[in-house]
Amino acid sequence: MSKYDVIVLGSGPGGYVTAIRASQLGLKTAVVEKESLGGVCLNWGCIPTKALLKSAQVFEYLNHAEDYGLKATGVDKDFTAVVKRSRGVAEGMSKGVQFLMKKNKIDVINGFGKIKPGKKIDVDGKEYSADHIIIATGARSRELPNLKQDGETVIGYREAMTLKEQPKSMIVVGSGAIGIEFASFYNSMGTEVTIVEYMPHVVPVEDEDVSKQFERSLKKAGVKVMTGSSVEKVEKTKSGVKATVKTKKGEETLEADIVLSAVGIKTNIENIGLEDVGIVTDKDKIIVNDWYQTNMPGYYAIGDVTPGPALAHVASAEGITCVEKIAGMHAEKIDYSNIPGCTYASPEIASVGMTEKQAKEAGYELKVGKFPFSASGKASASGAKDGFVKVIFDAKYGEWLGCHMIGAGVTDMIAEAVLGRKLETTGHEVLKTIHPHPTMSEAVMEAVADAYDEVIHL
Repeated sequence: MSKYDVIVLGSGPGGYVTAIRASQLGLKTAVVEKESLGGVCLNWGCIPTKALLKSAQVFEYLNHAEDYGLKATGVDKDFTAVVKRSRGVAEGMSKGVQFLMKKNKIDVINGFGKIKPGKKIDVDGKEYSADHIIIATGARSRELPNLKQDGETVIGYREAMTLKEQPKSMIVVGSGAIGIEFASFYNSMGTEVTIVEYMPHVVPVEDEDVSKQFERSLKKAGVKVMTGSSVEKVEKTKSGVKATVKTKKGEETLEADIVLSAVGIKTNIENIGLEDVGIVTDKDKIIVNDWYQTNMPGYYAIGDVTPGPALAHVASAEGITCVEKIAGMHAEKIDYSNIPGCTYASPEIASVGMTEKQAKEAGYELKVGKFPFSASGKASASGAKDGFVKVIFDAKYGEWLGCHMIGAGVTDMIAEAVLGRKLETTGHEVLKTIHPHPTMSEAVMEAVADAYDEVIHL
C-alpha cells in the first residue's frame, strides 16, 4: 500500500491547487482523478465557456464593424470550428495542470476514488493511505424532476458546449451565471433564445439595479426574458421540444429546438464512501469547520461539496487554507463576506459584498454612488457604454459595504473593490486614489465621488 502525507480526491481548481500547495509545504502528495486533470472548471466550465464567449464577441465585433468606421464583408461563422477552438483551449489548460503535477512531484492516481475508514482511499480496487485525506469532488448540473436531461432535447452545460450543430432556437431554464453565459453565447451566434427564470429578476443574486439593467441589455440584444415563471413540463416533438411554462398570467407554450437546464448544481458526494467513514452531511453538503475538517479526524472537504459559495476561486482558497493549517502554519480564516462573483456575459457582471437591499436590512445608514459608463470617455471610445459601477458605503464609518458592476470588462475591475474591502479602505481613501485616464476603472472612483457628492463627470 502506498502511503502519503496528503491525498486529494478530485483535481478541479480546488483539488489541484490544494495538491500543489501541499507539495510546496513539503508534504508527500497524491491526487486522485477519474476523468481529466483540471476538473469541471478547466474542462467543462470556467475556461471553455470563456473561449466560446470570446468567439461570440469577435463575431459581434465583425457584424458591427461599421460602428467603428470599418467594413467587413462576407462575415460568417463556423459553429463546429468555434466549438473545436473551445475544446482546444480546455485541453491545453488540462495539459498545463499535468505539467504542474510533474513539476511539483505530485503523484496522479487515475480512477474512481472511494474513501475508507483508517484514512485510506480505494481507487478501482487498489488501496492508498494518507495522514490527511481531502475531498474535493466538486459538483455537476442539477436535474429537476420535471426537467430530466436526456442529452439531446433537454441538455446540461456539458452538452451545451459541444453541440454538433447550432440550434435555431433555445430555451434556457435558470438565469444564474451558467444559464446567462450560454444564453449570451448562443444569442450572439444567432440562436433565438428565451430565458425562463423562477425569481422576479434575472441574475437574482445580484443587486436589483444590476438585474434590471441586465434584463434591459438582454432584451435589447433580442433575448426573450420570462421572469416569475417556471417550466412545468417538456415534451419532445418531431422538430424539437414543446415546453409548458407557468407564468403570472397563466400557462404559455414555447417551442424550440432544445432546452438548456441551468437550475443550479448537485454535489458529487454519492458513492465516495462518506457513509462508510461516518462523515456528516447536511442538505447535499459535507459539514466542515473553519479549517475544512470534517467530523472525522484526518478527513477534510473543500470546494463545491461544502456549504460555501460554489466558485472556482473559493475552492482554491479553501484548499490552500486547509493544507496550510495541516502543515502547522498560521492560516487565516476565509472571509466569506468578501468573495467576488462574476458572470461573463455581454455585458459582464461583477460584484462583491452586500447589495443595497442587504445593507439596508442590516441596519446601515448608507451612502450610495453610481457612475454610468455612458459618461466614461474610455467606454464611449470603445463602443461599450452600457452599464455602470455602483458602490455602497456605511455613512457612519466609511466602510465599503458593497460594489456592483455591469459593463464591458468589469470582471477584471472587481478586484479593486475586493482588495479595498480586505484592507478596510474607506470611501475617502478610494476617492483620493488617483485612477488612470481614460480607463473603465475610473468609474469606480467616480461612483465613490457620487456617493460623497463630489462627482465631477455627471
